[in-house]
Amino acid sequence: MALILMRYFVSNDKRSTQVSAKRFDEYIDALAPELGHLNRVQPFRSYCTGLLLPGKRKSVEPMAARIMPTNLRQTHQSMHHFVADSPWNDERLLARVVNLVIPVIQKRMPISAWIVDDTGMPKKGQHSVGVSHQYCGQLGKQANCQVAVSLSVANAHASLPVSYRLYLPKSWSEDPLRRKTTGVPDEIVFQTKPQIALEQIGNAVAAGIPRGVVIADAAYGNDNGFRDGVTALGLQYAVSIQASTTVWRPGESPVLPHERGEKPHGRPITRLGQTADRKPIAVLDLARELPQSAFADVAWREGTNKTLRSRFATMRVRAANRDNQRSTPHDVEWLLIEWPKDEDAPTKYWLSTLDESVSKSDLINTVMTRWRIERDYQNLKQELGLGHYEGRSWRGFHHHATLCIAAYGFLLIDQGGFSPSAGHWRIEFAQSSLPDNFRPRGAAN
Repeated sequence: MALILMRYFVSNDKRSTQVSAKRFDEYIDALAPELGHLNRVQPFRSYCTGLLLPGKRKSVEPMAARIMPTNLRQTHQSMHHFVADSPWNDERLLARVVNLVIPVIQKRMPISAWIVDDTGMPKKGQHSVGVSHQYCGQLGKQANCQVAVSLSVANAHASLPVSYRLYLPKSWSEDPLRRKTTGVPDEIVFQTKPQIALEQIGNAVAAGIPRGVVIADAAYGNDNGFRDGVTALGLQYAVSIQASTTVWRPGESPVLPHERGEKPHGRPITRLGQTADRKPIAVLDLARELPQSAFADVAWREGTNKTLRSRFATMRVRAANRDNQRSTPHDVEWLLIEWPKDEDAPTKYWLSTLDESVSKSDLINTVMTRWRIERDYQNLKQELGLGHYEGRSWRGFHHHATLCIAAYGFLLIDQGGFSPSAGHWRIEFAQSSLPDNFRPRGAAN
């Protein structure tokens, strides 16, 4: 198959081209057993090749046209059946990708972070599985879109998604007709995004994936159940929170049950409490109480045009979320506050269960690791077409995403553990010429 792939892999260095083509063949052959049937291997190879080729759209028909323009109809049918209908298992294939790629990433440095994120894909119409009017991060506003929750492992050089699942709003999960029409499995029930993410983290722990600090934005960090769940799984976290999140000032804690006396009729009080002069405070108000000397200027990495730096303060606090439903206080953890010099108020806040001995710079570097996934997801979307799938089914949505991640995994292997978005490309991909009259379905006349 390497000779055929030489048609696609183009480089100024012929030897490098041959090595990349051979490596691609070996990678596909290593993944193929997870597909469950020999006749799925060729469309799998074609689909991954199509994702790696240049092109504005990575939906099935344009990819088929680039791969085999002289036999478009048959190639399109084969690839479409493979992604939309074929019953191979996403989890098994993705697990094999993880087993092949993570050792290559770790040659640069150990995995240091597990990054939770969700990504929105704008959609027209109402029939694609999971589509609804909800917040779309890609657009930065409420819009008609699908949203998928992912877990990625990362170090300073690269990241790899190890789990990817569509968020199914209640309007879908509780609609039998919609579920049947799009093939939503019976075992899929409504879960919030933090619940999906926590399940993904639990599965990654069970699979023995190299551990890292769990990093997430405020949509997850504000969820007390999510933070407690991460801790229960034996992992540390460094998560963003909102300005309104309440904590106890350093050295303070809620009123313990035995300090509150008894309820009427002599029944013991079992929950934590507070008093007028002993109550939690929002992290924004706590930040405003701090003297300017509490904030230190810290640089964390080199940006594109300048060194990234800001002012940060740290302190040890207890979270106050739902204290009235607890009998014991939250453990003491780090509160990190960013307050840029030219801003009237702090801009970001994080809670973290990293060790008490961690330095301020290491804590900041940890929470800032999230930029890694933002760059890599941009690469997945723009270069590999993560959001380009045009089918409507649950199976097709997840198959396409798994194949995008598999193609991305090859790039990580080929780049020796460096993220493709970091500018370490060694090869280019050229495409076969399309017929002059080719127009993908839906294209403008």
